[in-house]
Amino acid sequence: MSATINEVSRSVEIGDHTLTFTTGRYARQASGAVVVSCGDSKVLVTGTTQRGGRPFDFLPLTVDYQDRNGSFGTIPGGFFKREGRSNEREILISRMIDRPIRPLFPKNFRQELQIIATVMSFDKDHETDVLAFNGASAAFHISEAPLSEPAAAVRICRVGGELKLNPNFNDREAADIELIIAGTRSAITMVEGGANEASEDVMLDIFDLAQENIRKIIEVIDELRAVAGQPKIQVEPPAELDAGIKAYVDEHGPAKVREGLAIKGKHERSATLKEFRNALIEAYLATQSDLSDEDVERLTNDGKAAWDGCLRHTMRTDVIQTGKRLDGRSTDQIRHIWIDTAVAPRAHGSAIFTRGETQAYVTTALGTDIDAQRLELPIGRTERRFMLTYNFPPFCTGEARPLRGPKRREVGHGALARRGLLPVLPDHDDFPYVYRCTSEILESNGSSSMATVCGSSLALMDAGVPLKAPVAGIAMGLIKEGDDFAVLSDILGDEDHLGDMDFKVTGTRKGITAFQMDCKVKGVSREVMAKAMEQARQGRLHILDKMEEVLAAPREDLSRYAPRITTLHIKSDKIRDLIGPGGKVIRGIQEACDVRVTVDDSGKVDVASSDPDSTDKAIRMIREITQEAEIGALYVGIVKRVVDFGAFVEIFPGTDGLIHISHLAQERVENVTDVLNEGDEVLVRVIDIDRSGKIRLSRKEALAAS
Repeated sequence: MSATINEVSRSVEIGDHTLTFTTGRYARQASGAVVVSCGDSKVLVTGTTQRGGRPFDFLPLTVDYQDRNGSFGTIPGGFFKREGRSNEREILISRMIDRPIRPLFPKNFRQELQIIATVMSFDKDHETDVLAFNGASAAFHISEAPLSEPAAAVRICRVGGELKLNPNFNDREAADIELIIAGTRSAITMVEGGANEASEDVMLDIFDLAQENIRKIIEVIDELRAVAGQPKIQVEPPAELDAGIKAYVDEHGPAKVREGLAIKGKHERSATLKEFRNALIEAYLATQSDLSDEDVERLTNDGKAAWDGCLRHTMRTDVIQTGKRLDGRSTDQIRHIWIDTAVAPRAHGSAIFTRGETQAYVTTALGTDIDAQRLELPIGRTERRFMLTYNFPPFCTGEARPLRGPKRREVGHGALARRGLLPVLPDHDDFPYVYRCTSEILESNGSSSMATVCGSSLALMDAGVPLKAPVAGIAMGLIKEGDDFAVLSDILGDEDHLGDMDFKVTGTRKGITAFQMDCKVKGVSREVMAKAMEQARQGRLHILDKMEEVLAAPREDLSRYAPRITTLHIKSDKIRDLIGPGGKVIRGIQEACDVRVTVDDSGKVDVASSDPDSTDKAIRMIREITQEAEIGALYVGIVKRVVDFGAFVEIFPGTDGLIHISHLAQERVENVTDVLNEGDEVLVRVIDIDRSGKIRLSRKEALAAS
C-alpha cells in the first residue's frame, strides 16, 4: 500500500441536504472504503473481498452496522464500559443493507464478502442508516468485488401532507409516513417503513420520488468509481450441465413436477418431489454404461441442478398460463383461516391465528411504567412502552436443532410486526399501561410475520387494550416472465423462494400501517405495483373480516389477572416524601398493600394491582403521606410536643402545626398542660399557612365550629 493519500470526494444534493462520498483517506487495506457524510453525521463503510473461493452453496456475504458511543459523546453503561453485541437497531440496519445488496452479486460467486459500517459521528438530525447503505454500495462498487451495478437509498417522510427527503429528527417525529427505499437505476428493490393508515396511491407516488433521487446518488457513486475504482474480479460462468441428463430431465421432468406440486401438504410435497427427482436421475443413470464413481457423482449433481431449473420453470410458467398455484389456489385466494382467542387463562390476552400451514400463538401481558424497556440510542435514552417478541422454534418447520438466541430474521420480523401495530395503539394518557406481545410460531409455511401481526392484534384486543382499529397483515409475491406476470396473495414458502418479489403489507380498513418489500427482478412497473398493492388491500380486508367474526372490538374489561392502574396526582414537592430516603416509603407501601406504585417527575402516581381493596388501601396511604393542609379545614391531630407558648400537633403523617396558647380554648389558659398533654387527640382548624409553610392551628375555632 502506498503511503500517499489520494483522497477523492463527490457530493450530491438530496432534498435540503448534501450527501458527500469520500474515499482514499481511511481504511486503505480494505477492498473498498468510503466515508459518507451528511450534516455532522459520518459513517465509514468498508467492503472486503476475501481471496480464494470456498465451497459454499450460497453467496457468503456478511453485513455489520455498528453504532459507537463515542460518535455521539456518551460512555457505555455496564461494568466493562465498552460496546457489546449488536442491539436491535444495529441488527435491523445490517439487515436493511444486506437485503438489496446481496442480489447484485453473481449467484455463483463464492469468495467471502464483508461489509462493516462504523459510525464516526452521529448528528440526530441526519440519521446514519441510509448513509451506511449508500456507503456499502459505493465501497463495493469502487472495489474489485463483482457488484453488477450500484444501488442507493433514501428516506422519505410525509409531514403535514408534504413529502420530505432525508428529513431531520423533528420532521420524522411529526411524520405520518416514513419509508426507507432502496433501488438501482432502473428499479425499486427494497422498501421498509411504516405509515398512519396511508393509501396505496400515496405509497406509489413516494416510490416514484424515491427512484428519481436514487438515480442522482448512483450517478455520484459512478463518478467515484471512475476516479478511484479498481478492476473487477472476473467471475467464471457456471459450468454447463451435462447435455444428456439435462435433456432427459427437461423431457420427463415437467410431468413429475406437476404431479408433485399438486400435493397440498408442505412436507409431503417436498418429500414427493425429492423422490421423483431421485427416481428420474436413477432412471437416466440406468441408461448409461461404463460409468465411473466420479461420473455418477457428476451426473447426479447435474441432474439435481437440472431438476431445480425444471421445477422453477414449470411452477412459474404454469402459474402465469393457468392462474393456478402449486397448492391449487387461484392467484388472489387466501388460505383457510381459523382463529381462537382467550386460549391461555392466566395470560392477560391471548390468541391463535392459523392461516393454512402457518400458525402463531400470541400472548399479551400488561404492566406499569416500571416495565418499560429502557433503550440507549444515538438519539438519547428513551423508553419503549410497547414491545413485541417474535420466536421461531425449530419444530415449526419440522426441524430438530438446538435453541439459541434470536437470529437476525427473528429480530427483523418482530420489528416489522411491531411497526404495523404502533399507529393503532391508544395514547398513554388514556391507557397508562406498558404492554408486551410474545408471538410463538407453531407452524410455518409462508409469512409467519404477518400471522404475528394478526395474532398480536387479536391478543391485544382480548386483553382489553383499546386499539383504534384491528390490524391485519398479508404477504404478497410476484412471478414475472417477460411482459407476463402474476401477483400472488398469501404466498407459501416455496413461492417466496421461486418468485421474483416478496412484499408484506399491514394495515387497517382505512390504510397501510407498515410495508416491507424485497424485489429480485429489475423494472417492476408502476402498473404491476399498483395491481399488487390493490390485490394486497383486498386480501387484507378479507383477513380482517375473518378476525372480526371472532373478535370485532377490544374486550370491555381487562383480565382479572391484569393489574388495574389507578392514577392520582401529587404536588412535585411531595414526591420525595412519597419515595422516602432510599425509596423506603414507597417500598413500604408496595409491601404492605401488595401493589406496584410508580411516580414520575410531574407528580403523576400510578397504583397497579389486580385487587381493588389493595389499591384503595395504597391510595389512602399515599394521600396521607402527600396531602397538604388547607386553610379552614378541620383535622383530628395528635399532640406531639408541649411548650410554654402552645402545642405542636401532627394533623397527618409528616405535617405538624402549632396551636398557640391563645387558641387553646374560648377562655384564658394559664398553662398549656391544663388543656393538652403529649399523645392527646385534638380537633383543630387550620387558620393560617405562611410563605415558609408553617401552619397555625386553632382548637378554639374548631370547638366553635363543632
